[in-house]
Order: sequence, then C-alpha cells, then structure tokens
Amino acid sequence: MTFLIWTLIIAALLPYLAKGPVAYAMNKLGGYDNKHPRSQQAKLTGIGARALAAHQNAFESFMIFSAAILLALTTGHIGESIQQLATIYLIARVLYNILYLANIGFLRSVVWFISLGCSLAIMVLCL
Repeated sequence: MTFLIWTLIIAALLPYLAKGPVAYAMNKLGGYDNKHPRSQQAKLTGIGARALAAHQNAFESFMIFSAAILLALTTGHIGESIQQLATIYLIARVLYNILYLANIGFLRSVVWFISLGCSLAIMVLCL
C-alpha cells in the first residue's frame, strides 16, 4: 500500500516539475510576469509553448491516474501487477515531458497512450 501512495505523491509532483521549463521560457520572454502569467504563457512559442502544453497535460493525466490509484487502495487491490503499472505510468510521464520538449510527436503520443493504458488497466484490475 505504501508503494502506491508514494507513486501517487510522485505523480502529484510531476505537473509542478513540468512547470520548470515553462517558468524558464517565461523568464526569457521579458521576465516572469507573476501578475499576468497566463497572458504571458499565451505568448510562448517553440519549446516554451511545448513546455506549457506538457505542464497542462500532466494535470490532465494526473486526474485519471489518481482515480485509478485511489480505486486500487480502497478496493485493496495493491498487488504486484498494480505496482508495476503505477511504475510504468510514472516512467511514461517523465518520458512524455522529455519527448514533448524535444518535439518528438509520434513517440510522445505512443508514451501518452502507454500512461493512459496503465491508469485504465489499474482500474480494470480492481473489478
């Protein structure tokens, strides 16, 4: 159970880690505008825009993964298969951000499907 809780904590931190490249790109765009960050983010292009998209997608992905992990914890399905899927999910999400920043679209989409598949598989295994 503790392992799954740790994967949930790590997954919760991933969107905030993904914010680092966004903040860097914003800073290069005339300094970080803390009064109107979303307006400034809308002006990002290239790697900055990709970093923002990866950051936003991390939140979207976390919603599904957190539901899957909470379902596993509440139903007592905490076995090795679920733990392996949670680990693969975390690895896929880190790779997803790297591939997004590197602008490798097809492979990024494959990794996105893997992370989604892990979350859905966890849910199915709880049936």
